[in-house]
Amino acid sequence: MPAPVVVVGGGVAGLVTARDLAIAGREVVLLEARDRPGGCIGVHEVDGLRLDAGAESYATRSPAVPRLIEELDLAEDVVLPAAGAAWVHGPHGAAPLPRTGALGIPGTPWAADVRRAVGVLGAARAGLDRWLPARVGLGAEPVSLGQLVRARQGRRVLDRLVDPVVTGVHSARPDDVDLGVLPGLRELVLEHGSLAGAVTAMRAAAPAGAAVAGLRGGMNRLVTALWEDSVAQGVDVRTGTRAESLERAGGTWTIGTTAGPVVASQVVVALDNDAAVRLLAPHAPAATAMTGPPNGVVLATLVVDAPVLDQAPRGTGVLVALGAPGVRAKALTHATAKWAWLAQTAGPGRHVLRLSYGWAGRPAGPSAEASPEVAADLGDDLRETALADAATLLGVPLELDQVRGFGRTTWRHGLNPTRPGHGAQVARLRAELTAQPGLHAAGAWLAGTGLAAVVADARRVAASLV
Repeated sequence: MPAPVVVVGGGVAGLVTARDLAIAGREVVLLEARDRPGGCIGVHEVDGLRLDAGAESYATRSPAVPRLIEELDLAEDVVLPAAGAAWVHGPHGAAPLPRTGALGIPGTPWAADVRRAVGVLGAARAGLDRWLPARVGLGAEPVSLGQLVRARQGRRVLDRLVDPVVTGVHSARPDDVDLGVLPGLRELVLEHGSLAGAVTAMRAAAPAGAAVAGLRGGMNRLVTALWEDSVAQGVDVRTGTRAESLERAGGTWTIGTTAGPVVASQVVVALDNDAAVRLLAPHAPAATAMTGPPNGVVLATLVVDAPVLDQAPRGTGVLVALGAPGVRAKALTHATAKWAWLAQTAGPGRHVLRLSYGWAGRPAGPSAEASPEVAADLGDDLRETALADAATLLGVPLELDQVRGFGRTTWRHGLNPTRPGHGAQVARLRAELTAQPGLHAAGAWLAGTGLAAVVADARRVAASLV
């Protein structure tokens, strides 16, 4: 009897790949080191509320996640966030994030909300973008998003708008992020002659409606449904089984695990960056070039009694600009202002606040990679640190006796930033994998940040096997 396909890693990429292969009639074994699959979509209970401890929404620009949600019979539970804008908090105060743009890049530099955020001088400098030759900022590859924005729209736009958004979304500074995080950006700049024109065209081409959506009850329901349906389709899910080695002999692959060897006809490595590189590098040396700086992220969740927050003074949340004094968080999500279902569950006056700490090269919290200086940044009591940050970012006083519950989630590997040259590195790695019959890879470290990218890539990998 032929050996099964083995998927190593039970995050969203692994679950989607395994489920698709099982539906196609393949025998599939999924190995997951933890006691439950899910990857960076987690769940925890705080003050009696079942809350997401990882990703809490998905981008609607792609049909990949909506299609999967429909397949899992969750379409009726799709919810949109509240219409209130997010804010940016920086050295010069707080202001709503301009609406006409992408990743903080303004499409209309002289708009009132842009002038409020970057000042008249910043808006005037950004306006020069339309008069610059189209190739300014698009030098020899690789070009970072930070380089392009700085060259075309200036430092104020970069520091006060783009940096906080990119850091909040990608856990990396714009100078460490590839242009590919906005697919087609280079081509659109050349076509329209300006960065503002490019992002305006992107917004015009995007599907109508909210840029993100979620699920009533939280995105953790997606993982539960994926897991249950994978098992129903015949996937052999083995939790508590960590893959430690990968060897090929006699036309099959052997995965050495903490529960003994597993033989496979084909292997899909769907792990985080460091773990995937460890298994793949002996067979595809290009993988070693894709290791990045440590990027541990800590999420601090507060449930507070604060009726003053019923008015959502900072919309759905706050992104923190570089150099903002007295704030250690990189972002705050006012979850009960963002999601109506959660506000209804929590009840009047009770609010859920999620604060995130750490980015690439500067991880947060107690992890093997975190430096003593970074750990000290969070203080001895993260609850007090998060509460102080929340009060500053929301512009309201918050006291310890208002805290009803607190949760801390540490993602030791956080998000893998899409660094400059990422696309070329992925192409080299996948070219080497084709020379190793039966060896494949999937996951956010290849596909890019966000469920839309991860799901679409995982489905492509599964299709290539069948």
